Amino acid sequence: MSRVDHINNPDAPEPNSVVPSTVVFVTNEEGRVLLIQRSDNGDWALPGGGHDFGERIADTAVRETKEETGIDIEVTGVIGLYTDPGHLIEYGDGEVRQQFSIAFRARPTGGQVATSAESVRVAWIDPSDLDRLPINPSMRMRIDHGLGKRSEPYIG
Repeated sequence: MSRVDHINNPDAPEPNSVVPSTVVFVTNEEGRVLLIQRSDNGDWALPGGGHDFGERIADTAVRETKEETGIDIEVTGVIGLYTDPGHLIEYGDGEVRQQFSIAFRARPTGGQVATSAESVRVAWIDPSDLDRLPINPSMRMRIDHGLGKRSEPYIG
């Protein structure tokens, strides 16, 4: 399924859904950040996805990271809440989702890097290489907030 991110685009379609979701900022011992290259738009992003019935939101973060990267994690904190109504995500099936994302901080506990239907590449990226990758500005903000180790969660 294709995906188009609209950020403050006056020509974007009207939203028709809101789905609580997670992204997960995971770093390894060398300070590299776990990123996926998305299969739906080719951008690099933190792993994450939609919250399912019957699970705690931190469990969503653990499940989605494992599904998209093969890496097991332990959630260690919250980086922020991202609910900008100017960020709409348009999917090929007609869904237009208003952003509602919780960014978690986590540490790896095991697993092996592996791709999935949602990730064509998975890599531990040195922060100095981030500028060379196609990363949506909203996602880059979350990564930068994770790298900055904010004292309080971002709310915006």
